[in-house]
Amino acid sequence: MDILDAKKLGAEKVKSLELAEESREHDWKFPSFALELFSGNLRWDMIHPYPEQDPEDKKTGDEFLARLEKFLKENLNADEVDRTGIVPDSVVRALAQMGCFGIKIPKEYGGLGFSKINYSRIVGMIASHCASTAVLISAHQSIGVPQPLLLFGSPEQKKKYLPRLAKGEISAFALTEPNVGSDPAKMQTTATPTEDGNFYLLNGEKLWCTNGTVADLVIVMAQTPSKITPDGREKKQITAFIVEKNMPGFEVTHRCTFMGLHGIQNGLLRFSNMKVPKENILWGPGQGLKLALVTLNTGRLTIPAAASAVGRVCLLISRQWANERSQWGAVIGKHEAVAGKLSSMAANLFAMESVTWLTTLFADKNLMDIRLEAAISKLFTTEASSKIADDTVQIRGGRGYEDALSLKARGEKPIPAERIYRDARINTIIEGTSEIMRLFIAREAMDPHVRRINAMMSPKRSLASRLISAVQACFHYAVWLPQQWIYLPKMLGKLHPRLRRHMRFVDKASHRLARNLFYAMAKYQQGLEKKQGVLFRLVNIGTALFAMSAACSNAQRHLEKNKEEEKGAVELADLFCRTARRQIKREFADLFTPDDRFSYTISQEILAGKFEWMEQDIVKL
Repeated sequence: MDILDAKKLGAEKVKSLELAEESREHDWKFPSFALELFSGNLRWDMIHPYPEQDPEDKKTGDEFLARLEKFLKENLNADEVDRTGIVPDSVVRALAQMGCFGIKIPKEYGGLGFSKINYSRIVGMIASHCASTAVLISAHQSIGVPQPLLLFGSPEQKKKYLPRLAKGEISAFALTEPNVGSDPAKMQTTATPTEDGNFYLLNGEKLWCTNGTVADLVIVMAQTPSKITPDGREKKQITAFIVEKNMPGFEVTHRCTFMGLHGIQNGLLRFSNMKVPKENILWGPGQGLKLALVTLNTGRLTIPAAASAVGRVCLLISRQWANERSQWGAVIGKHEAVAGKLSSMAANLFAMESVTWLTTLFADKNLMDIRLEAAISKLFTTEASSKIADDTVQIRGGRGYEDALSLKARGEKPIPAERIYRDARINTIIEGTSEIMRLFIAREAMDPHVRRINAMMSPKRSLASRLISAVQACFHYAVWLPQQWIYLPKMLGKLHPRLRRHMRFVDKASHRLARNLFYAMAKYQQGLEKKQGVLFRLVNIGTALFAMSAACSNAQRHLEKNKEEEKGAVELADLFCRTARRQIKREFADLFTPDDRFSYTISQEILAGKFEWMEQDIVKL
């Protein structure tokens, strides 16, 4: 990354940032609604009319979902999976026979060849019943071997592995290590080429590898020998390998257990001089981290689908209980405290679904760059679903905190609110924590500006080229900056008055967001990466604006369909947007608050032990 200054940031940090920068997707080959939004340009035409799933494709999905629902009800006891920590082998085999391990794998390789939206619907239905089983299916083909193999595999690799994966061989993805979180520059797993160059010796450990304890095939990221750049710098190489569990040197050393998702097979893997053929390199040497990031762009779309499905279950549970439980002479749904939770739950769920299906349909059509949309969808839906799950437990009170097996044992309906709450908590952590998602979104949102800065300052370019870029940038900003203050409202076409009002707000707020993002870059320059409070508030604003836009477009679609069973969408979008607008105004008001610096000072004093006096009279860990 040319704008980095090693003297100011430190050599180690520069290496980490350079590796991340080199691994990200640099080109925007297709338009992005979210990127335009961060740039002060509401491209309403890109999301309205709200896209629809092809009727024939929907029919295919509907038929499969009907069979799947019947199977899950009759054969999978989710509470027993939670208690025992095991998804029964009979269930896994039956799901494989149904094709659930090859949903997106093309028919030519033995898969179902379903669209991304049908895949997401299927994972969502499984998640609504048993989150652990949904993770088994999703980790196998959202980030496991099938997805990167379809994207980057050679014809020989696809022919060799995809039929096996479609039939039910389980796959996993191994990136994280015990001492390495989100900083791949510190990766310690190595793959050293043999003298004849035909194999690599894989050594190291991988942690929190979902499906890893039962996987037949695993994508493993490892350091391969570094390259030396023309200017003499060492360039780290991270390479992706397809490994098989029957290769000597593969060992599962521990199965992890967690707060929720008790049935997932997640563990610590060890590789000891594992001999991997060079033909098992996926995409090419040094392409591993980029492969991981590209895979996650579409792979993480199943999380919003699962989160939305769980939200639907929570709404059902909460509505039923609020109609049944009486307190102080009325059912609890009539009391404003509970009623407010119900309405908020429904409005947020509508926005979650609007964002989820909009982004998934974009991915199916393959006409837009969805890296920002996918990250925003993951961030927004997981944080919203966590709140919905929490409110569901609160509405049910003691029965929400009591587990389903205990409820059943004493004769009550075994509602799994407690299990849903525990299972949902992981979603803001897995496949990119909310904090990492915000940093990723911020970096991508700044990309148009960063590209212009790099063009002006890159020492790799000639002086004349940099001067030309500087002149071009001056002309660009001479036009662009005034447009963020003085602009004409967008033409929105046919739109319900309630929705039109909110989209006018989005239009205006997007310009304010764009100029504040630019101002933050100019004010803090290379120090901006440390100003995470500012960055996170900017991302929160952009996320809320994206969710408002999706909800309004979806609500207009529902209104125009005029189906009796789908009425009320405008009201739900209206309520969500009212709440989102208040949040956005607060974020703008606090954008450059001096409290960030004061808060940081306090945190450092905590680390230094200044407040150890607050940790007295406890059993020390």
